[in-house]
Amino acid sequence: MTEFLFGLVTDYGVWVIFASCYLSCLLIPIPSSLMMLASGAMAAVGDMVLWEVALAAFAGAVLGDQSGYRIGRTAGDGLGRLTKNSASRQKLLTRAHTTVEKHGGIGVFLSTWLFAPLGPWVNMVAGATRMNWLRFSFWDTLGEAIWVSAYVGLGNVFSTSFSAVGEILSNAIGFVTGLAMTALLGMYLLRRARRQKS
Repeated sequence: MTEFLFGLVTDYGVWVIFASCYLSCLLIPIPSSLMMLASGAMAAVGDMVLWEVALAAFAGAVLGDQSGYRIGRTAGDGLGRLTKNSASRQKLLTRAHTTVEKHGGIGVFLSTWLFAPLGPWVNMVAGATRMNWLRFSFWDTLGEAIWVSAYVGLGNVFSTSFSAVGEILSNAIGFVTGLAMTALLGMYLLRRARRQKS
């Protein structure tokens, strides 16, 4: 499927980048990060224009997040139906609720690039819990700017080996995510131990 999508980028350019970033923000499994790396690399050799690639990816990501927020706002009560047949989706929805409730706008910001698989769920939960739209939009836009800049920029700089960069970046994000989850678990256990003592 990845080769097919890369072929579409070659044939249709930035419109495919826009569509892939938009759809990936709505729970559709598209390797938009790899596509941004590839298009950044294509821009480095003159096959695409760098600012057009970055703008298409950024616009698609922000509009996808806004659509997710709107879905949550209008059909928030039905989010549970999306997860009733999938334990992994239920877990993501629960984590998204926790992220929005505990961290608010910062949670939205981190879910766009650091905890990207959680992003679409956080967007819908933010809408469902009636997070202020301006607050959501500010943190979301800031986070997507980092996500797009990182992938398109790395693809452009390391155009001769963007697949290796993608693997390194994926491993780094996985490591940071694991470290953050370990820290959160440690804080939770420490709090629980203190409560039991008192």
